[in-house]
Amino acid sequence: MRAAPSRTGPRPGVPPAPPDDLARGRPAALGSCAVHEDLADAAPPGPAGVLGAADPGTGRSAAPPPRLRRRVPGVLLGCATALLGALHFLVVGAVLGPFLLWPRTRPHALRALMAGARRLAALERLRRSVFFGDRFPEHYEAADHKVLRYLAVRCCTGLLCAVVLGLLGFGAVLAGLLANGVVRGGLDWEELLTQAVLGGVLLFLDVQGLHSLAALDARTARECFGPSERELLRRRIDELAASRAAVVRAVDVERRRIERDLHDGVQQRLVALAMLLGRARRSRDPERAEALLLQAHEESQGVLTELREVAWRVYPSALDSLGLKEALSGVAERCALPLRIRFEVGAPLPQPVETAAYFLVSEAVTNAAKHSAATAVEVRVALTGGRLAVRVEDNGKGGADPAGSGLAGLHGRMTALDGVLHVDSPLGGPTTISAELPCA
Repeated sequence: MRAAPSRTGPRPGVPPAPPDDLARGRPAALGSCAVHEDLADAAPPGPAGVLGAADPGTGRSAAPPPRLRRRVPGVLLGCATALLGALHFLVVGAVLGPFLLWPRTRPHALRALMAGARRLAALERLRRSVFFGDRFPEHYEAADHKVLRYLAVRCCTGLLCAVVLGLLGFGAVLAGLLANGVVRGGLDWEELLTQAVLGGVLLFLDVQGLHSLAALDARTARECFGPSERELLRRRIDELAASRAAVVRAVDVERRRIERDLHDGVQQRLVALAMLLGRARRSRDPERAEALLLQAHEESQGVLTELREVAWRVYPSALDSLGLKEALSGVAERCALPLRIRFEVGAPLPQPVETAAYFLVSEAVTNAAKHSAATAVEVRVALTGGRLAVRVEDNGKGGADPAGSGLAGLHGRMTALDGVLHVDSPLGGPTTISAELPCA
């Protein structure tokens, strides 16, 4: 029997040692080609920046809050756009009102009303993006009822905000007059204290009102120019249902593959082994019996090797004991092609992520060796910003079908972990399979 290769991977919690051999050759178990590995351990990445980070609650990009000098012009401009929206509803709505009531002319009148409403909504979206730093999906188009509802709320909040700002300015004028009276000595302390208490209460109400109106404006803009919370929840439910169905299909496909491997491979060789032993038992010639026993012994070694390969394809034990790095080294040993691996992970990975990454590399390398007529395969595994990126590229003829059973199973496995899988395989090659998996 062939001795198992020695594997000394990094233990959990201990930083991996730098590789002592960046390009060492290993004999392939299934071919005569040499295997080259480039295992470069990278330091743990730093914290991701805030700008452009995805908001897990909404799926939209989050941006740092703008400064006050940008928000104030945005609020004032919002009051003016709210007045434009109110005029649009009053004038255009009054003109098109009779046509909106008649069923035959209602679609044309509604189309004319929505033309101006969408221009106003585009102006509001630009205002939110420039002065408040909001980021919305580029290709998302809100329904007509959402646009009308947003403009109606925006008109009310914008005009109310103008009233609050007017009261705030009027209070500032009164505060100036009060200070002038104090300087001239025309107010006693009791009247001054009363005016100061009333002014403080009104100032608090004005500031709180502005803050509440600004929060309402931001929330309505997010609901109009991006998916609402209900839409996101429905989309998430659909994704979970699809990923669950994909995982069930992938498990069924994997079971069929294991059954084929056992039936067409191991079982047939065991039948041949039993036949050899039976012939050796019935043979009356000692030399003939000894030759049959020797052949049976060689066949048993082949059965053990194939059974070990099947067990490794089902789930490698090195993945639990030694980690992803050594498990990928096992894939390199069994690959019939020159395989180069770059492993740039400097932190422990969750076990489901390690398992998904291993099966992605194993399936992609197997497909390259069997179907693509490739002569070399390159694998890169890197951890960046809390996401594990896996990339497998071969120089084969391309034409891989993403809807095939193997790649479809990988897609279901990645989706179940909130990951993404991309397959780029034009005719003529090369084939690149990449995936990103969250590690949080």
